Amino acid sequence: MGRFTQGFYGYAFALLVCLAAIGVFLLITPQSRTEHIPRVDFTIDRANAARTASYEVVAPDQVLPNWVPNSSSLTQKNGAVTWRLGFATAKRQHAMVAQSDEKPSADFVNRMANTDKPGGSRQIDGVTWEERFRQDKNQRSLVRVFPDHAVVVTGTADWDELTALARTLTPQPKPSPAPSSS
Repeated sequence: MGRFTQGFYGYAFALLVCLAAIGVFLLITPQSRTEHIPRVDFTIDRANAARTASYEVVAPDQVLPNWVPNSSSLTQKNGAVTWRLGFATAKRQHAMVAQSDEKPSADFVNRMANTDKPGGSRQIDGVTWEERFRQDKNQRSLVRVFPDHAVVVTGTADWDELTALARTLTPQPKPSPAPSSS
Protein backbone atom coordinates (compact mmCIF):
# COMPACT_ATOMS: atom_id res chain seq x y z
CA MET A 1 0.00 0.00 0.00
CA GLY A 2 2.95 2.29 0.56
CA ARG A 3 3.63 2.69 -3.16
CA PHE A 4 0.19 4.36 -3.66
CA THR A 5 0.92 7.07 -1.12
CA GLN A 6 4.33 8.16 -2.34
CA GLY A 7 5.88 9.48 -5.52
CA PHE A 8 4.60 9.88 -9.03
CA TYR A 9 2.56 6.64 -9.10
CA GLY A 10 0.68 7.66 -5.97
CA TYR A 11 -0.13 11.04 -7.51
CA ALA A 12 -1.24 9.44 -10.79
CA PHE A 13 -3.41 6.89 -8.97
CA ALA A 14 -5.08 9.62 -6.82
CA LEU A 15 -5.74 11.71 -9.94
CA LEU A 16 -7.27 8.71 -11.72
CA VAL A 17 -9.55 7.96 -8.75
CA CYS A 18 -10.72 11.62 -8.64
CA LEU A 19 -11.41 11.68 -12.39
CA ALA A 20 -13.34 8.40 -12.15
CA ALA A 21 -15.44 9.79 -9.28
CA ILE A 22 -16.22 12.93 -11.28
CA GLY A 23 -17.17 10.81 -14.30
CA VAL A 24 -19.53 8.65 -12.21
CA PHE A 25 -21.06 11.79 -10.67
CA LEU A 26 -21.69 13.36 -14.09
CA LEU A 27 -23.11 10.11 -15.41
CA ILE A 28 -25.69 9.67 -12.65
CA THR A 29 -26.63 13.34 -12.09
CA PRO A 30 -29.89 14.24 -13.83
CA GLN A 31 -29.31 16.81 -16.55
CA SER A 32 -31.94 18.77 -18.36
CA ARG A 33 -31.27 19.96 -21.87
CA THR A 34 -34.57 21.83 -22.07
CA GLU A 35 -35.07 25.44 -21.13
CA HIS A 36 -37.16 26.10 -18.03
CA ILE A 37 -38.50 29.58 -17.43
CA PRO A 38 -40.87 29.80 -14.48
CA ARG A 39 -44.31 31.04 -15.56
CA VAL A 40 -46.42 33.17 -13.21
CA ASP A 41 -50.12 33.88 -13.30
CA PHE A 42 -50.48 37.64 -12.92
CA THR A 43 -54.29 37.82 -12.98
CA ILE A 44 -54.57 38.30 -9.19
CA ASP A 45 -51.99 41.12 -9.17
CA ARG A 46 -53.69 42.70 -12.19
CA ALA A 47 -57.09 42.69 -10.45
CA ASN A 48 -55.62 43.92 -7.15
CA ALA A 49 -53.70 46.71 -8.90
CA ALA A 50 -56.83 47.84 -10.74
CA ARG A 51 -58.81 47.72 -7.49
CA THR A 52 -56.33 49.57 -5.25
CA ALA A 53 -54.63 52.04 -7.59
CA SER A 54 -55.99 55.57 -7.87
CA TYR A 55 -54.78 55.67 -11.49
CA GLU A 56 -55.82 53.73 -14.59
CA VAL A 57 -53.80 50.50 -14.53
CA VAL A 58 -52.66 49.08 -17.87
CA ALA A 59 -51.79 45.46 -18.62
CA PRO A 60 -51.23 43.34 -21.71
CA ASP A 61 -54.55 42.35 -23.23
CA GLN A 62 -52.85 39.09 -24.16
CA VAL A 63 -49.38 37.64 -23.67
CA LEU A 64 -47.38 37.87 -26.88
CA PRO A 65 -46.59 34.58 -28.67
CA ASN A 66 -43.57 32.76 -27.19
CA TRP A 67 -43.32 35.25 -24.31
CA VAL A 68 -43.40 33.97 -20.74
CA PRO A 69 -44.69 36.09 -17.86
CA ASN A 70 -42.11 35.30 -15.18
CA SER A 71 -42.56 37.90 -12.43
CA SER A 72 -45.29 40.03 -10.94
CA SER A 73 -44.98 42.29 -7.93
CA LEU A 74 -47.63 44.59 -6.50
CA THR A 75 -46.54 46.90 -3.68
CA GLN A 76 -48.18 49.65 -1.69
CA LYS A 77 -45.74 51.95 0.07
CA ASN A 78 -46.28 55.47 1.42
CA GLY A 79 -49.63 55.67 -0.35
CA ALA A 80 -48.19 54.75 -3.77
CA VAL A 81 -49.35 51.65 -5.64
CA THR A 82 -46.65 50.11 -7.85
CA TRP A 83 -47.06 47.09 -10.11
CA ARG A 84 -44.18 45.44 -11.96
CA LEU A 85 -44.85 42.71 -14.51
CA GLY A 86 -41.85 40.94 -16.07
CA PHE A 87 -41.52 38.75 -19.15
CA ALA A 88 -39.00 36.54 -20.88
CA THR A 89 -39.39 37.59 -24.51
CA ALA A 90 -39.44 35.39 -27.60
CA LYS A 91 -35.72 36.18 -28.06
CA ARG A 92 -35.18 35.29 -24.37
CA GLN A 93 -34.43 38.80 -23.26
CA HIS A 94 -36.09 40.57 -20.34
CA ALA A 95 -38.97 43.04 -20.64
CA MET A 96 -40.98 44.62 -17.85
CA VAL A 97 -43.98 46.90 -17.49
CA ALA A 98 -43.72 49.05 -14.36
CA GLN A 99 -46.36 51.56 -13.31
CA SER A 100 -46.83 53.65 -10.21
CA ASP A 101 -48.40 56.77 -8.78
CA GLU A 102 -45.25 57.41 -6.73
CA LYS A 103 -44.48 61.11 -6.35
CA PRO A 104 -42.54 62.63 -7.90
CA SER A 105 -43.08 60.57 -11.04
CA ALA A 106 -39.62 61.51 -12.34
CA ASP A 107 -37.94 59.63 -9.48
CA PHE A 108 -39.88 56.46 -10.25
CA VAL A 109 -39.20 56.74 -14.00
CA ASN A 110 -35.48 57.41 -13.51
CA ARG A 111 -35.17 54.45 -11.14
CA MET A 112 -36.98 52.04 -13.47
CA ALA A 113 -35.08 53.23 -16.57
CA ASN A 114 -31.77 53.48 -14.67
CA THR A 115 -31.18 56.82 -16.35
CA ASP A 116 -32.59 60.32 -16.30
CA LYS A 117 -31.56 61.15 -19.87
CA PRO A 118 -34.22 61.04 -22.59
CA GLY A 119 -32.92 59.81 -25.93
CA GLY A 120 -35.75 60.62 -28.28
CA SER A 121 -39.35 59.60 -28.77
CA ARG A 122 -41.32 56.89 -30.52
CA GLN A 123 -44.88 56.87 -31.83
CA ILE A 124 -46.76 53.70 -30.89
CA ASP A 125 -50.34 53.52 -32.17
CA GLY A 126 -50.57 57.32 -32.24
CA VAL A 127 -49.20 57.76 -28.71
CA THR A 128 -45.80 59.33 -27.99
CA TRP A 129 -43.45 57.39 -25.74
CA GLU A 130 -40.12 58.80 -24.56
CA GLU A 131 -37.10 56.58 -25.29
CA ARG A 132 -34.25 56.10 -22.85
CA PHE A 133 -31.15 53.92 -23.21
CA ARG A 134 -28.50 52.98 -20.70
CA GLN A 135 -25.66 51.46 -22.68
CA ASP A 136 -23.60 49.92 -19.85
CA LYS A 137 -26.63 47.88 -18.72
CA ASN A 138 -27.93 47.31 -22.27
CA GLN A 139 -31.27 48.61 -20.98
CA ARG A 140 -33.86 50.25 -23.19
CA SER A 141 -36.94 52.01 -21.80
CA LEU A 142 -40.14 53.48 -23.14
CA VAL A 143 -41.69 56.03 -20.78
CA ARG A 144 -45.10 57.70 -20.50
CA VAL A 145 -45.77 60.17 -17.71
CA PHE A 146 -49.36 61.10 -16.89
CA PRO A 147 -50.51 63.74 -14.40
CA ASP A 148 -51.28 61.09 -11.76
CA HIS A 149 -48.91 58.19 -12.61
CA ALA A 150 -46.16 56.88 -14.88
CA VAL A 151 -45.75 53.76 -17.04
CA VAL A 152 -42.33 52.40 -18.00
CA VAL A 153 -41.73 49.53 -20.44
CA THR A 154 -38.11 48.54 -19.93
CA GLY A 155 -35.57 45.74 -20.22
CA THR A 156 -32.77 44.22 -22.25
CA ALA A 157 -35.20 43.40 -25.05
CA ASP A 158 -34.68 45.26 -28.32
CA TRP A 159 -36.80 48.27 -29.31
CA ASP A 160 -39.10 46.15 -31.48
CA GLU A 161 -39.96 43.81 -28.60
CA LEU A 162 -40.51 46.68 -26.16
CA THR A 163 -42.73 48.39 -28.75
CA ALA A 164 -44.73 45.18 -29.22
CA LEU A 165 -45.25 44.96 -25.45
CA ALA A 166 -46.31 48.61 -25.25
CA ARG A 167 -48.85 47.96 -28.05
CA THR A 168 -50.55 45.25 -26.00
CA LEU A 169 -51.15 47.49 -22.97
CA THR A 170 -54.82 48.24 -22.39
CA PRO A 171 -56.61 49.95 -19.49
CA GLN A 172 -57.92 47.52 -16.90
CA PRO A 173 -61.42 48.00 -15.51
CA LYS A 174 -61.85 48.36 -11.78
CA PRO A 175 -63.30 45.10 -10.45
CA SER A 176 -66.80 45.38 -9.10
CA PRO A 177 -66.99 45.01 -5.33
CA ALA A 178 -67.88 41.60 -4.02
CA PRO A 179 -71.51 41.34 -3.02
CA SER A 180 -72.02 41.37 0.71
CA SER A 181 -73.86 38.52 2.33
CA SER A 182 -76.08 40.57 4.64
